[in-house]
Amino acid sequence: MAKILVVDDEADLEVLIKQKFRKKIRDKEYEFRFAINGKDALQKISEDPDVDIVLSDINMPEMDGLTLLSKLSELSPLIKSVIVSAYGDMDNIRTAMNRGAFDFVTKPINFEDLTITVERTLKHANHLKETLRAIKENNILKMYVDETVLNFMNSREYESSIMENETIEATVVFIDMCGFTRISETAPPNTVVSLINNYFDVMVKEIMDQDGFIDKFIGDAVMAVFRGDYHLDRAIDAALAVRNKISKLPVPDDGKENFQPKVSIGIKSGEMISGNIGSASLRRLDYTVIGDTVNTAARLQDAAKENQIVISESCYEKVKESFKCKKIGEINMKNKAKPLTAYEVIE
Repeated sequence: MAKILVVDDEADLEVLIKQKFRKKIRDKEYEFRFAINGKDALQKISEDPDVDIVLSDINMPEMDGLTLLSKLSELSPLIKSVIVSAYGDMDNIRTAMNRGAFDFVTKPINFEDLTITVERTLKHANHLKETLRAIKENNILKMYVDETVLNFMNSREYESSIMENETIEATVVFIDMCGFTRISETAPPNTVVSLINNYFDVMVKEIMDQDGFIDKFIGDAVMAVFRGDYHLDRAIDAALAVRNKISKLPVPDDGKENFQPKVSIGIKSGEMISGNIGSASLRRLDYTVIGDTVNTAARLQDAAKENQIVISESCYEKVKESFKCKKIGEINMKNKAKPLTAYEVIE
């Protein structure tokens, strides 16, 4: 059942809503609640936070609709709002949209238009909740987060924090399949997809065994992130395991190429920004990491040769007593004024 909160100081609107949506109410598809102003609305949401959408007037005593919109985005980013007001001028519409309103309906109300708007808004709100639910129930995700994180993901705090961004200390690993472009240009599509998926399965297992998580797949490459205690050491352990396992895979029988799978790997540890990155207008956001550390890891992977694991000098200084490394020398990098001293992890 969809829960809809109507916020308006006109008592007649409650009667009209109940009349026009009586079938939906009778069939228990919609449950309407009513508030006389923004302050009253926030109180009702605090008492029952499972509201799907809010239909709000603009001009109300104590707290107007535009102020309510600002408060709602702080209280629960999953609640979608529709402004229902006689103040349909462009300034009010723009202000409402800038404060997070999903749509705008003018008074006197065309209930056919309002019905369509409510259905569309509910569909969007449900899509957001289904996406959140899918994240919570994702079995792969559960394999590499601990119980504390899972309990947090079941809380309302998580629903709000999913929109937050933060600076973190972590290690980024880029793993690329060397020479795979050649086989992808000559082998049948089914063969190409089957091969790369098999290679990715090997990589994912080793990354997850070291409590890392897959940030994304980029063509024939993998970007992984390691957080928490000894994240750099765990990232290198995973990289060594991936190199070992991939190098032992058999040559694929594609009938055209004698392709021996090998990887090149770049690793960089440091600060990065973690957050929802993408296009809000397309409603496509990825929870990912960005920053100079990420860019440098990618550049180190570009510089790595077949079966090489390349790290920066700062990473080498942290792990030189735990891993056998060899100095490669200076690497010129795009957008870097000075060359970067790089090391190869041997074992």
